[in-house]
Amino acid sequence: MACLCLCAMSLLAGCAAPVEVKLNKETPDLWRQQALTPKVRNTDLAQWWRAWNDPKLNALVDEALAQNLDVAQAVLRLRQQRLLAGTSNAPFMPVVSAGGRTLQDIAAVDSYFHASIDVSWDLGLLGDSQAARRSADAGVLDAQAQLHAARVALVADVVHRYLDIRQAQVQHGLALRQQQQAQRQLELLQVRQAQRLADTQTLEQQLLQLRSAQAQLTTLDEAQARAAHALAALLGRDRPEPQWLQADATAAMPQLQAIAVLPADLLRRRPDIQSAEAAVEQAAAEVGVSRAALYPRLTLTGSLLFAYNLTRNHRTTADYIPMVGPQIDIPLFDWGRRRAVADGKELALQASIKAYRQAVLNGIAEAEGALAAIAAQQQRQQVLLSAQQIHAARDKAQAVRQKLGLSSELTGLDNTRASLQAQSELATAKAAEALAYVALYKAVGAAPLDEAVVEHKAEVQP
Repeated sequence: MACLCLCAMSLLAGCAAPVEVKLNKETPDLWRQQALTPKVRNTDLAQWWRAWNDPKLNALVDEALAQNLDVAQAVLRLRQQRLLAGTSNAPFMPVVSAGGRTLQDIAAVDSYFHASIDVSWDLGLLGDSQAARRSADAGVLDAQAQLHAARVALVADVVHRYLDIRQAQVQHGLALRQQQQAQRQLELLQVRQAQRLADTQTLEQQLLQLRSAQAQLTTLDEAQARAAHALAALLGRDRPEPQWLQADATAAMPQLQAIAVLPADLLRRRPDIQSAEAAVEQAAAEVGVSRAALYPRLTLTGSLLFAYNLTRNHRTTADYIPMVGPQIDIPLFDWGRRRAVADGKELALQASIKAYRQAVLNGIAEAEGALAAIAAQQQRQQVLLSAQQIHAARDKAQAVRQKLGLSSELTGLDNTRASLQAQSELATAKAAEALAYVALYKAVGAAPLDEAVVEHKAEVQP
């Protein structure tokens, strides 16, 4: 009888196929938004920040990847998931237990000492063991995605904060020049007022411009300090370096030396897409478990019972009884509940598949938005450069007229103020373009893989 049950369950196990999942991983062949800057060459996308060719930035990113605490936590969680995944088959291994106790017979005449060795083996048929392994693999995949997400966000944030510091320093130099220009214009207007050639309202207006320039300096100092402290935290430090908080008259925004061509299918590296895929695998594993629960569960059991008579009234002294056989759990009265659970897991699987597709669409939209921002800032720079050329021509003409005595210094200061404002806007546009590139590479999940992930991939490769 046991052999017949075992054969029947083995046939049912052969009919239990793993849950198949088809994901829509389609991405556009080409990006709809295109930047104006030509693609110079392909660079290593995992090292995308090196396209700025800035040794200080490279050193900061390397330090952050080695010292950041969020990344360290993600590495430990990945190791934890791998350890747990290694025990996924434990419920389907033979379990051996031993015990002992004393008891009396039904007539309350003799007392016995019972010792037993029990063996139980859940065969994990009908896809139960495969589903458990699939669930464990999904946990590892999600942990890898979370680790990659931490590294992607870390690299992008470090570059972002470094560019913020550089931008604040550049704008600080321009704002200081604007303050000096406003101060000089105020002095000249005070001379004209003393000569009754300028009214009080004009003087007050110029004083307001001077105060605005001074306030701009404090705003830039605050932005620089915020970026510096945020960068220090990303590096695992409790305080920033002094030069991050200081003004630098020679500071300049780093210039991209090369722009990598980004294929659209690179989106599949996005951590949130990888996490969505792990969620699909986890849902599929739960479907497999719920389907297996609809059928009888077979467990092989065995025991060896040894009994020793402890009383003086020895009708028997000792005996042992071996028992081996199958144990079958048949869902009868709760089958409706199990069917509802299985149907619910099917719906959850369908929802996770749609969530995966939505993650892909979100990635496409985010990357396209970053490309649109890059193109817009490049066009903005072209317009500002044209305006800057006009201001430069005016400054040159004003210098000639002033040298010939045909114009005063005060007359040319308005154009100087406009020229400095145009330079400030141009610096802002360059910084916005750089930050758009940061957003683009973050959108496609570009970051170096952790050594723990690389070593694991090398181990699983045949």
